[in-house]
Amino acid sequence: MIIAVFFITLWYASLFSQTFFQHRYGAHGAFTMSKGWERFFFIIAYITQGSSYMRPRAYAIMHRLHHAHTDTEKDPHSPSYSSNIFSMMWRTRGFYRDIVLNKMEVDSKFTKNVPEWPVFDRFADGTLSRSIWVVLYTLFFIIFATSPWQYLLLPVAMGMGAFHGAVINWFAHKYGYINFKLKNTSMNLFSVDVLMLGESYHNNHHKHPAAINFGRRWHEIDPMYPIIRLLAWARVITIATPAVALTVANKETKRSSHL
Repeated sequence: MIIAVFFITLWYASLFSQTFFQHRYGAHGAFTMSKGWERFFFIIAYITQGSSYMRPRAYAIMHRLHHAHTDTEKDPHSPSYSSNIFSMMWRTRGFYRDIVLNKMEVDSKFTKNVPEWPVFDRFADGTLSRSIWVVLYTLFFIIFATSPWQYLLLPVAMGMGAFHGAVINWFAHKYGYINFKLKNTSMNLFSVDVLMLGESYHNNHHKHPAAINFGRRWHEIDPMYPIIRLLAWARVITIATPAVALTVANKETKRSSHL
């Protein structure tokens, strides 16, 4: 029971950081926040993602490349260039590390207004930090696991952030339904998305990358939308459409046509 509660909590906490901070804020600039709040969410992302923490700057750049080069060889996470979900995850990791280590030439338009905290990220994304989290997760399972099968959840917990991204970028480009006819393979994976906090409305997202609500039809409930509205009401964030978001959104729109 304790392992199940831990895993479910980690699933949604990690996913919140990815969809709210790294994706909607970092990659698409769907809203703005002060430097103080930005650093607060850096720390929240680190705590909730643990050993699978992703630098928001690298994540943002990588995801912008995904939108600009969807389903092409330049797409960091396209099923079209991987034989299975695990090889796609490994390929994505290569893009991520090349961006982090500045081994990849990236056009300046993909690096504008990305969240950066170099000192913090060098530690949070470092080998020592990841090793500490792995040890803590392992000890937790050793203490509280009541059945051997529960250890199957341990590798997922260790790579939770990467796992979340892989689920969407693999399955939502292979299965589902479409609301918008686009020149890519993006689809909406679930008609009601509680499991992925709205991330599975991938076809909608490719049509409107900077939208704060990924849902479009009446049944497409995006659990993050009311949270974003609440944080805006509390003045933690300001809903906006900055130039960088418009750039990505317009690029996507030019490649698509509405059904």
